[in-house]
Amino acid sequence: MSKIKDFSVRGVCAGAAIGIAGFAYLSVGGFFGALLFSFGLVSIYVLQLKLFTGMAGNETLDAGGLGRLLAVLALNFLGAWLVSLIGRVSPLDIQSKAIGIISGRLETGWWQCALLAIPCGFIVDEAVYAWKQKKWILPTVLGVCVFIMCGFCHCIADAFYLSLLPLSFVKAHFLPLLAYYSCIVAGNFIGCNLRRLLAL
Repeated sequence: MSKIKDFSVRGVCAGAAIGIAGFAYLSVGGFFGALLFSFGLVSIYVLQLKLFTGMAGNETLDAGGLGRLLAVLALNFLGAWLVSLIGRVSPLDIQSKAIGIISGRLETGWWQCALLAIPCGFIVDEAVYAWKQKKWILPTVLGVCVFIMCGFCHCIADAFYLSLLPLSFVKAHFLPLLAYYSCIVAGNFIGCNLRRLLAL
């Protein structure tokens, strides 16, 4: 398999893994739903998939590295969107819950969402670091529970929620959705790089 094809497949599958995790969270909710969400990150570790927040703290900060991050962000979004197609035909009422989450994001405001995305990025980066260094899975399980229960924003989880929205909702709120999503991507990126910036 070519490097580009391998990168693309791993990027799409990572987004799908987060989409499945988001599906489980919306189906169950609460702490148990947050616990189930950790399936997504664990799957990404085990299968060595390419996740934006898993790469952002380790990529080179030059044009090539930033290009790879933008590419994997798009691939992750595509994977999450593919899972949302299943969510749309599911008998479980997950679409209304996704609308509730995204409506809450818009009410919170774009810059507040950016701030809420920073600790999420930091948590995911630390979980990835713990896995790579020691193969410790507990920081991932606990970290996911923390960022879900605290309402921190994860750009690929939100990609899944956004993909579940009715087209009418997207049309009515397109610019605010674009602004808030761009801000949480930036916030996640900053959070993922705190360890590197602080030389931890």
